[in-house]
Amino acid sequence: MNQLDQLKQHTTVVADTGNFHQLAAFAPQDATTNPSLILKAVQQPEYAPLLAETVAAHRGAALEAIVDEVLVRFGREILKVVPGRVSTEVDARLSFDTAATVARAQRLMGLYEAAGIGRERVLIKIAATWEGIRAAEVLERQGIRCNLTLLFAFCQAVACGDAGVRLISPFVGRIYDWYKKQAGTAWDEAAMAGANDPGVKSVTAIFNHYKRHGIETQVMGASFRNVGQITALAGCDLLTISPELLAQLQGSAAPLARALDAEAARSLALPALHHDEKSFRWALNEDAMATEKLAEGIRAFAVDAGKLDKLIEAARA
Repeated sequence: MNQLDQLKQHTTVVADTGNFHQLAAFAPQDATTNPSLILKAVQQPEYAPLLAETVAAHRGAALEAIVDEVLVRFGREILKVVPGRVSTEVDARLSFDTAATVARAQRLMGLYEAAGIGRERVLIKIAATWEGIRAAEVLERQGIRCNLTLLFAFCQAVACGDAGVRLISPFVGRIYDWYKKQAGTAWDEAAMAGANDPGVKSVTAIFNHYKRHGIETQVMGASFRNVGQITALAGCDLLTISPELLAQLQGSAAPLARALDAEAARSLALPALHHDEKSFRWALNEDAMATEKLAEGIRAFAVDAGKLDKLIEAARA
């Protein structure tokens, strides 16, 4: 049995791609997208007709409405391949606007529903800012399930749990990147691998906290740099993995054991923790890595959202 099949025995495997032609080979349960992945996909020749067709069908609409149509069209195509859910992201430029995030999420879900796709098959991705978490709290009460992304700090996970968010995506690889860069030549790759990887440690702490305190929010590790980070989190609720790393797992027959255990976590001596806005902002401010990576991630997604806007503008010209 290859490592991908072994991993599926412990964890729900999710494909992290906008390229739905790649999905079938790995048989994931769910799929996630983001502005960068969609931008990458629409620039490939095989997806050009899909973009052109969608833009042509909505040529007279406002730009942001056409963008949402394109995002949902990709999501619909992905849902033809995966049996579970697709995550579709709200524009990162709305990350500090609760009301606008709620409105955009409602419109995305409305487009899916108009296409005959039920709410249970869609997760709306939102950046885990204080404003984004508050938007998710509103949406969850309306039956719109959310995936809180760009999550780097423990305080973000705590606040998402308190808000009743369906799923969070803590970013393993970007945490690893930050600590590796900070250490410079002192970084010891072997010593910081597996369970000692700072990104793996972050997700493990969140997973254990949720399970210990009966928090129903699902933990989906994301943003992996290598297979070792994935295998060190076997047993996590879900893991969203790029096609390149899925292929590596599929190509290896090395044994893969469960690393995270919900039952074991329930007996850990972990204190309950909650945040109001002031304590959340302070805890995030005290975490230099999380503060930098959250801001950097929002900026990067915003840049790619702007590039997608320009491609759509050109297509409807």
